[in-house]
Amino acid sequence: MQLTHEENQFERKTFPITLVCDHIYFQQNIGSLFRISEAFGVENIIFFGKDIPLTPRKINKTSRSTHLHVAHSIIEDFTQLQSFLLDNDFEIIALEIASNSKPLKEVSIPENKKIALLIGSEINGISEELLKLSHQIVHINMFGKNSSMNVVQAASIALYEITSL
Repeated sequence: MQLTHEENQFERKTFPITLVCDHIYFQQNIGSLFRISEAFGVENIIFFGKDIPLTPRKINKTSRSTHLHVAHSIIEDFTQLQSFLLDNDFEIIALEIASNSKPLKEVSIPENKKIALLIGSEINGISEELLKLSHQIVHINMFGKNSSMNVVQAASIALYEITSL
């Protein structure tokens, strides 16, 4: 028998993870990122970029109201984002295929350290300036011809892996 939301027996908890969304603009993805962040106990979402469309009516279709329960903010300026990440002593982990990236399964999380998980835009991925800030760059091993996946799918896999450690 399928359980209702009230009947499930999952432990409610929050992880010290901030999801940093680098110029993500598609409203369906934004809504889905709220939903997956709430499901995996993400503490905070930062949307980096100008004119991020956080219109609740439009993102609510995919967020299923989770945007009301996950702390979030918009940072438009790179220097402000850089200060936030460095001043708060995050372990900055970029999810990107790069010449120096390692498989996600090899990510190492320092004990008692907050995590900033960087995910990139639907078109350009993570900017070079954010990659340079990262302590670790990880990728998801893929076995088909395509070398990318939807940002929400990738974030889901990464959050599952990180919260399972």
